[in-house]
Amino acid sequence: MAGLDILYFAWVRDGIGRDGERIDTPARDTSIAALIESLAARGGGYAQALGQPTRLRAALDQRFVPLDTVIGDARELALFPPVTGG
Repeated sequence: MAGLDILYFAWVRDGIGRDGERIDTPARDTSIAALIESLAARGGGYAQALGQPTRLRAALDQRFVPLDTVIGDARELALFPPVTGG
């Protein structure tokens, strides 16, 4: 069964209350930003964690990408806050 695995990290995971989920594969031309918006519309912890997408970073099939990237045939999307080194 095709689907998109979404992984949540750090305060995104804490806000949503889960570390990931599998959803039906979105339309090929769906951007990450559009998917985040639809997830945030679920309300509750989703709205809290995903309501300000500019605070998020994304990796599509384990490659960092901008939020306006089209999901296409990707199998995994990771959402997390910006990471700093030190």
